[in-house]
Amino acid sequence: MDHIKEKLRKRTRRHLRIRREVVGTAERPRLSVYRSLKHIYCQIINDIEGRTLVAASTQSPDLRSQIKYGGNAAAAEIVGKKIAEEAKNKGITKVVF
Repeated sequence: MDHIKEKLRKRTRRHLRIRREVVGTAERPRLSVYRSLKHIYCQIINDIEGRTLVAASTQSPDLRSQIKYGGNAAAAEIVGKKIAEEAKNKGITKVVF
């Protein structure tokens, strides 16, 4: 059980280290990508307002029919295309990653 706590601690420290460096603004919002074993989640976030502008994941109802398994590179490509399309529709052309 200790190795699970250690993995969580390392993941949290990695997250905080990156978040100190990367801040999304209205002009260049932050792209957040989280990969679990079964799914991929993407968000475009304005950190100044604390709002999610665009989100897409392998669990989205419109993407479920296209994706056979959500944790692989093919699924990531589909989610990436979807979030890029939605971002363009909202007028977002640049992001911080």
